[in-house]
Amino acid sequence: MVELHIPVMEKEVIGYLNCRPDGIYVDATLGDGGHAEAILRVLSAEGRLIGIDWDEAALERADMRLKNYKNRFIPIHADYTNLEEVLREAGYPRADGILIDLGASTLQLMDAERGFSFHHEGDLDMRMDRRRSLTAKDIINRYTAEQLSEIFFRLGEERFSRRIAARIVSEREQKGEIENSRKLAEIVKEAVPARFRRKGGHPARRIFQSLRLAVNHELTNIAAVLPQAVNCLFRGGRLSVIAYHSLEDRLVKHFLREKSGHCSCPPNMPCICRENAELKVLTSKAVRPSEEEINSNPRARSARLRAAEKIATEEKERR
Repeated sequence: MVELHIPVMEKEVIGYLNCRPDGIYVDATLGDGGHAEAILRVLSAEGRLIGIDWDEAALERADMRLKNYKNRFIPIHADYTNLEEVLREAGYPRADGILIDLGASTLQLMDAERGFSFHHEGDLDMRMDRRRSLTAKDIINRYTAEQLSEIFFRLGEERFSRRIAARIVSEREQKGEIENSRKLAEIVKEAVPARFRRKGGHPARRIFQSLRLAVNHELTNIAAVLPQAVNCLFRGGRLSVIAYHSLEDRLVKHFLREKSGHCSCPPNMPCICRENAELKVLTSKAVRPSEEEINSNPRARSARLRAAEKIATEEKERR
């Protein structure tokens, strides 16, 4: 297997998870197994790593990569939004650490057939889990200009969302369905004013990002998995989350802030927030990759790592 995927902030992830040899850890977004391999190198025969991914192809690659750790590695093909159920059925309802890496892997982006990249000519699919029905092609060819514009603006923070959406609708009305990623990238580029194409990368980057988020319901999924991750931790267990998009990072930041007892009580009322705190935030601000790492792995540039430790309730303390 050609190991094209480089795990982002590997040392930082291991450090914030506080990995120990006999611990139970969960990689809820296994991908190609880069972070999982780093965790497994720490584990002894008594330790366990449960690796979850909804992309069957990624799971197969990771399983091959981690074949030397079979006695302590449990791969599971599942959606992390069912985290509590998945871990309960696997026989490990509580864990010492949970990692959630929200980015698409290098191999997913480079697979032209998946349609994630505007650099390749492939079918407009973008499904992480191919058991699902909705594809990027469905969105591009069936949604109205208003619906497309909303996706591009809300999920891609694209300033020319209306222009791009109108151009897409006009193109499909005149020439038929837009079926591949290269064609969509060309349409987007033509819709963006020339003077704005000269900096900031390819004009289609935000559009493809927003489509991926929409197809896979990624923001909704993040909101669903974070409370489950807290529930699945032993007291003293660690949660680490890596985000690559400002919207994703904002969700994680606000969730950790809320669960750490940040006060939201009405003015002039006794504060009960800290009494209900479940987490201690370990990262005062998002941890970013070093310049050295960015130089060796440019895809790490946008990564943001946040981590917290569970402090709540005796009933969930490790026995």
